[in-house]
Amino acid sequence: MRVLHPALLFTVLVATPIVDSLRPAAAVQPGIEVFLSDIPPAVRGKRVGLITNASAIDRSRTPVIDLIARHKDLKLVALLAPEHGIRGTAPAGEKISDEIDAKTGVPIFSLYKSEDRGPTPEMLEDVDVLIYDLQEVGGRTWTYVSTMGLSMQAAARKRIPFVVLDRPNPIGGEIVEGALLDPAFKSFVGMYPIPARHGMTVGELATLINKNHGAGANLIVARAANWQRSQWLDDTGLPWTNPSPNLRSFAALQSYPGTVYFEGTNLTEGRGTDRPFEQIGAPWLKAAEVATAMNEKRLPGIRFEAVTL
Repeated sequence: MRVLHPALLFTVLVATPIVDSLRPAAAVQPGIEVFLSDIPPAVRGKRVGLITNASAIDRSRTPVIDLIARHKDLKLVALLAPEHGIRGTAPAGEKISDEIDAKTGVPIFSLYKSEDRGPTPEMLEDVDVLIYDLQEVGGRTWTYVSTMGLSMQAAARKRIPFVVLDRPNPIGGEIVEGALLDPAFKSFVGMYPIPARHGMTVGELATLINKNHGAGANLIVARAANWQRSQWLDDTGLPWTNPSPNLRSFAALQSYPGTVYFEGTNLTEGRGTDRPFEQIGAPWLKAAEVATAMNEKRLPGIRFEAVTL
């Protein structure tokens, strides 16, 4: 992990689109609530392997792990953790070890401890169905998307259902921006040729991967209910939870699909500061000059400010 040393930075301030607050709308429900209200016959009574972390909660902030563990028609037998671990607190890139969940007594298998990064046959030995519930961020460079794709392939090999508990795209479903990924440069950080800002929900991403990119899973999607594509997270009524340790606010999430690409440069995207993905800088950067030059471009909805740490 790169930590920012005292330096000059510029801050990206992004304005959230104004939504018509007078429009009546039904409460948005995440996929977990839709799923538990009517569990599909193919899943009912089965032994469940759950791919999740602390970012997956219902509207009352109850963790999805607890909801599935205590449901009378489901038997939770395995937890599978992506990057950042089951609690979502491990730093980016840190290897995660297997452990036992203290609350449920269920084994936690790390999907981020080897180069394969997908469920192994040993992890799925006692599993009849895989369920996936992780928060989406709307950007292509999100490793949870790769985890989902690899897990779908593993479920297909074992011939068990793969259930995706849908969640709205937190930065809306109307804006699609950026070039498609060149497959020659695919990696775990970006595995599929989708735009930098894709505009899809996690369930839509799963459907695309299954249909167009050969996952071959017996896919079941519990769609998020009552979500409109124009709605951003702060218009849904759903609670905020950190998708990862350095995405700590909705403001950071709005900047993330663009500012994350500074990781590939000799600047830092603000890790080590109190506002990662909102601040970009380096010890040698002439922040005031950069902020002035960028503000002169008059980009709609964006203002740049110089910051000294």
